[in-house]
Amino acid sequence: MFGTFILGLAAGWVAPYAEPRIKAALDGVLLDDTPIAPKEMALLSFAVCLLGAAVLSMLVAEPHAAPLALGAVAGVFGPKLIEKWRTGKRPDYDS
Repeated sequence: MFGTFILGLAAGWVAPYAEPRIKAALDGVLLDDTPIAPKEMALLSFAVCLLGAAVLSMLVAEPHAAPLALGAVAGVFGPKLIEKWRTGKRPDYDS
């Protein structure tokens, strides 16, 4: 169960870094006249990373949905909350 949480945490943390690679892969597949909004791209990146973590969870650890989801939320919002506590500023959730 803890391994599933760690996989979710990694999926949430890696999603912003995987976004350019996923966008590059989609550019070759999608037509040029189909625009993808930045928020949609961020959500797609998160979903792809979470799907990868779910598959790894089924292969490596015991697959549990709740720890995977909690880990993913912690992976997405954790770095922003740490930045807030370190700098005293409000995190920018739009970026």
